Amino acid sequence: MSRIDLTIHKERRARAIQRARERNIIIPTFAQMKDPSRIPAKIKEELKGIGLWDVHPRNLFRITWKNEPKAKGGGFGGVNWMELPPALTGVPARIIVLVGKWFPTGAHKVGAAFGCLVPRLVTGQFDPTTQKAVWPSTGNFCRGGAYDSALLACTSIAILPEGMSKERFDWLSKIAGEVIKTPGSESNVKEIFDKCWELRKSGEDLMIFNQFEEFGNYLWHYEVTGHAMEEVVRQAAGPRGVYRGMASATGSAGTIASGDYMKQVFPGSVIVASEALQCPTLLENGFGAHRIEGIGDKHVPWIHNVKNTDMVVAIDDNAVVSLARLFNEKAGREYLVKMGVPEALVANLDLLGFSGISNVLSAIKAAKYYEMGEDDIMITVLTDSMELYQSRLAEMRAEYGEYTERDAAADYARWILQQSTDNLLELRYADRRRVHNLKYYTWVEQQGKTYEEIVRMWNDREYWKGVQQQAEEIDALIEEFNAEVGLM
Repeated sequence: MSRIDLTIHKERRARAIQRARERNIIIPTFAQMKDPSRIPAKIKEELKGIGLWDVHPRNLFRITWKNEPKAKGGGFGGVNWMELPPALTGVPARIIVLVGKWFPTGAHKVGAAFGCLVPRLVTGQFDPTTQKAVWPSTGNFCRGGAYDSALLACTSIAILPEGMSKERFDWLSKIAGEVIKTPGSESNVKEIFDKCWELRKSGEDLMIFNQFEEFGNYLWHYEVTGHAMEEVVRQAAGPRGVYRGMASATGSAGTIASGDYMKQVFPGSVIVASEALQCPTLLENGFGAHRIEGIGDKHVPWIHNVKNTDMVVAIDDNAVVSLARLFNEKAGREYLVKMGVPEALVANLDLLGFSGISNVLSAIKAAKYYEMGEDDIMITVLTDSMELYQSRLAEMRAEYGEYTERDAAADYARWILQQSTDNLLELRYADRRRVHNLKYYTWVEQQGKTYEEIVRMWNDREYWKGVQQQAEEIDALIEEFNAEVGLM
């Protein structure tokens, strides 16, 4: 089914309304997340005394790209974004990035989780008084889901691979009702799915929000991230700027849905999907393991609109971990300033987490391939920041020693200036169909989807529109729910 199920379950919905009333919960609409000027003044006033990461129901209204960039008491402004200069990217094209750090939890996945949970909550399909919300993830999605669950007075179970960063587990231990570690690391998505099947068979009253198949994930990014990108491009372009495309790791195929929106607004623009070179699933039907936390792989997500994807690039995880040191170690930052990167920008390079660095490299490779000039704009997303990877930096210092100017020069030359167009494929129609067909093995053979739907997903021109048009319908349900809660 290509639409989010919005069937009302009256008895469960009534219990959800009572829970919200008891716990002082008001739910924002998609329209308010896109445009916080729509948020009531009363709520904005309350937020002045609330920290960005506080477990407080009013922080639901901070699920937006437009938070004031401060840790406590911030209001709202424009989209948080930066432009990376040629001295940093090695290309003349304008590389623009949306900054994810200024979401609660420090990552934009709280939005994707909201898009999955809230439609089920306001329809009564999910009962917060009896059910547990299960969040399978390779990192930030289960953090976002556990956080949203806490704000919405739901019990949560977070599932993620045991090899993910220490910061994720430390934080989840305080927020999630239960944390389950599965074998492996970033690439071990099937093991997460296996744990979900085990939980389904356990008899517990729970609902699994699998980001890789949940159209709420797709819709939130299409509607909220897509509009944020459009706003930034129109603001930044000036009289000469030309929007050429967006780049994103496929991951759960949530963020890349914003490219579907942008392609509708800017026909002729491209969508660039990226993955790790060490696990080239889309590029080579390959497999493996890698260190780019946040971009789970070895399958094609059910919600990836592959037919709308123009290019696949693979990013070497050695580039990502090396540039993490270049951007964050003292010697690396001093070297970048010597190379002409503005000091103010260098001071903010910790806004690029591992997947953000990978996304920027993907935009650079696309800019080189398409021979983009100084008026051409590529946009991408910094899904989180290095705040969530400090333990990784400590591990690298312990393994490789202190970072020197010589290391910085080598990493800058190899991973930025010499970034090439290898491990890249511009997708023909047959290439897109090949990638789409890979969904069959995960979703039809293993996860219970139907052959008929996977065929319709490819052939039916209206399939994706069915989801894209649901934001207003969900907003109406949220407004009705809030009205019955009676706190507005």
